[in-house]
Amino acid sequence: MLFSESKASELSKSSILLVLIGLLAVGSGGALFMEIAEDVMEREKFAVDAAAARVASESPAWLTTAMGWITEAGSVTLITIFTIIMFFCLLFFIPLSKWTAVYLAVAMVGISALTKVLKLFFSRERPELLAEYDGTGYSFPSGHTSGASVFYGFMIYVVLISPLKKPLKWVINTCLVLLIFLISFSRVFLNVHYFTDVIGGLTIGLSWLVICIAALEIILWRQRKRRLTHTN
Repeated sequence: MLFSESKASELSKSSILLVLIGLLAVGSGGALFMEIAEDVMEREKFAVDAAAARVASESPAWLTTAMGWITEAGSVTLITIFTIIMFFCLLFFIPLSKWTAVYLAVAMVGISALTKVLKLFFSRERPELLAEYDGTGYSFPSGHTSGASVFYGFMIYVVLISPLKKPLKWVINTCLVLLIFLISFSRVFLNVHYFTDVIGGLTIGLSWLVICIAALEIILWRQRKRRLTHTN
């Protein structure tokens, strides 16, 4: 027998708890996003945007160069390549449920479509157009930020459920969290996004990520429950 009945019950409770936490996170993120979005629609100016732009303009040249390299880790090209590689790794090589690969694809296709629709809807102009740093098109929310938060956030989840040892999980996931925030704020430093664009990208990206992971966890729990039923 792979799981005891008490274990199955615990899994059920953990899945429900995950859904509730996810709903709370999505609700909070959605509320923050809508608050910013309302002002964006009214073409309001944000003090935090001006303050962040000032800090970026006063930064040394080497930091701007470093941010130029960091921002590439959130580019559409690299994120797409990484997603395809990870999709096939999860499907054929990494010993996790094939549903993990499916939901990685769902998460990435979904956030790409959602970000594009939102950009067109709000049509916010960028602080500066710089094709060198993918600073073209509309500004709100930041696509680099939303894409990076979903992809690297999903990688954090994969690491958490993997059989890796805890110390290694902490090291990898700490680096991934830092990468998400560095990519996000690189967009402000390079002056291709406002600070509020980045916050919008983070809230919408992380909300969508939580929804996808919660749905995946429910499917995985059902699989374990069916396996328990068959073994009994």
